[in-house]
Amino acid sequence: MAEIKSERFRTPLSRARGMGAARHGVSHFMTERVSGIALIPLSLWGVFAGLRLAAGDFEGAALWLATPLNAVLLALLLIAALIHLQGAVQVVIEDYIHKFTTKSALVILNIFVCVLSGFLGVFSILKVALTGAF
Repeated sequence: MAEIKSERFRTPLSRARGMGAARHGVSHFMTERVSGIALIPLSLWGVFAGLRLAAGDFEGAALWLATPLNAVLLALLLIAALIHLQGAVQVVIEDYIHKFTTKSALVILNIFVCVLSGFLGVFSILKVALTGAF
């Protein structure tokens, strides 16, 4: 009860300070920037590798992926792209969806789809890299 009475004596600035961000904006900002920076060289490598692999056959691609450096770089490209995608889609959802339950469901679905895609992608890369077949 004392808090309610003291609320009348607070300045507008004092009341507004308690209503700010949930203090997670910096981590989103840093995650987006770091993943974006990581995607620059990884994407260039991925485009170059994709163009080289387009001229070959399945066996050549399986041999290429069996090289540990190629498998690791491809997995890093996938993970960095999905982290960047998840953050970007979450910002769009938070900015343009106003109903709380819809927003919450879409954010959870976004995380679920990105994590599932990451697991399936890394599993597929490892399977081809270690066995040479699908």
